[in-house]
Amino acid sequence: MLKASDNPPIIYPEGASIADFTGTWWVAHTRSRNEKALAWQLLKQDVSYFLPMSPRAHRWRQRTIRSMMPLFTGYIFFCGDEDARLEALKTNRVAGLIPVKDPDGLVRDLLPIEQVLREGQPLQPHPYLTKGRRCRVVAGPLMGLEGIIVREPQRTRLVLQVEMLGQATSVEVDVDLVEPLDT
Repeated sequence: MLKASDNPPIIYPEGASIADFTGTWWVAHTRSRNEKALAWQLLKQDVSYFLPMSPRAHRWRQRTIRSMMPLFTGYIFFCGDEDARLEALKTNRVAGLIPVKDPDGLVRDLLPIEQVLREGQPLQPHPYLTKGRRCRVVAGPLMGLEGIIVREPQRTRLVLQVEMLGQATSVEVDVDLVEPLDT
């Protein structure tokens, strides 16, 4: 597995929250497998970004390979001025930039993901859901998180969705720590 120092930070500047980022929000749709490389280049240019990643393991030639993989393959979220946008484009790692029409909505969708990552809980990609029972975590380290609850045979997962991308991720929760939201 790559050492932590071999991967870019999930949030830059480190220790900051995406709620504190200033400037215009952009979603960079990267060229294939260029998310981390773009993050390193944004870091060098002192551009605030969010690249949610989670550890993954897979077997290859009788070996287990562990690595940090982006949760939303092909996307990195960054915030800055026009110069930051141009710097991202100059890297030749961006296939396209998606302007964010509702920055408050994007931040609202990303903050729960940030909270889960800060708590060290593993996230995994999940299909985007168009319907389901919305719930809130009422106790524990993930208290306050809201999402759609999915019950599987051996566990319960809380699905966190990024509406702008039409993608989602999920975290395992104790069913006793969630309550349904009134709709």
